[in-house]
Amino acid sequence: MQNQLQKNESPEPEDLPLEPKKLTLQVSKVQCAMRIDQYLTRQIENATRNKVQEAIEEGRVLVNERCVKSNYRVKSCDLIQITFLRPPAPELAPEDIPIDIVYEDEDLMVINKKPGMVVHPAFGNWTGTLANAILHHIGRNADELDKSALRPGIVHRLDKNTSGLIIVAKNPVALHRLARQFADRQVVKIYKAIVWGVPDPPAGTIRTNIGRSRKDRKVMANFPFEGKDGKTAITDYSVTENLQWFSLVSLTLHTGRTHQIRVHLQHLGHQILGDATYGGASIRTLPFSRSDDFVKNLLELLPRQALHAETLSFHQPMSREPLSFTAPLPDDMAAALEKIRIVTSLSLP
Repeated sequence: MQNQLQKNESPEPEDLPLEPKKLTLQVSKVQCAMRIDQYLTRQIENATRNKVQEAIEEGRVLVNERCVKSNYRVKSCDLIQITFLRPPAPELAPEDIPIDIVYEDEDLMVINKKPGMVVHPAFGNWTGTLANAILHHIGRNADELDKSALRPGIVHRLDKNTSGLIIVAKNPVALHRLARQFADRQVVKIYKAIVWGVPDPPAGTIRTNIGRSRKDRKVMANFPFEGKDGKTAITDYSVTENLQWFSLVSLTLHTGRTHQIRVHLQHLGHQILGDATYGGASIRTLPFSRSDDFVKNLLELLPRQALHAETLSFHQPMSREPLSFTAPLPDDMAAALEKIRIVTSLSLP
């Protein structure tokens, strides 16, 4: 039996309730012997070894319904039960944080999120988020939104280091109707990414299942499309600019799995430039002099995954009017792209 959580998910920090939560893990048949504190630190999102050891000492970790010590070595098919304790979350507070509003009406906003901004508060990031900025911008009308959920009006989300367009509802009815459009796959989401190499063929569809990695549950992994692991994930891609050792790629999502584009491009063998989690931030030697210095400078210029949510098309939740918005590449991606273009042009005969 493979490692899996009872609900096929590890505990996302933003999804943890304020009450204690129990989690069950089944150890794989092929798992090698490993200290339980090391094993749980690898398997559980945002876990630290100190916190795991504390839970073990307090009797909140059971193996086959028995308490163990931190030096216990997990065995094939062990059943591990963990109880998480979390402090109460502070009430979400408005903060005067500048945001780039592309469109706004009485029901919604479309925001061009800058890279590095967390979308909504979670353990370790209670302030400085897009959600804090939204409450400040909406002002007195924010009382209509559920602040206790820590995601007021947020219909979908982007990774911290992914830039681009995101929709925010300004009232509960709009939130419900927009969420339904996402669930019914009526929202068109197109991204731009700078990737290593040039995909061949230059256009196609990537179909896999995506779920938590068996080796490290803090990251996502691809599984066979027709298999039982993970959930269906479908991404269309096309090369919009061939840059010899890099490409600018357009990507359309048909599903919305965690890290879907990043994991799919890793699966394709063309990782996103700067993506440290999925293999896109390592120094690669290119076939020209001092290429290592060029790549180092490129990664310093772009210290995050070169991924941007460029286009969003959907229907206004009340009037059903079709809406479509496009955000230009952010400065860091545009600057990196220009450097790549210069080097590419110099290398051509």
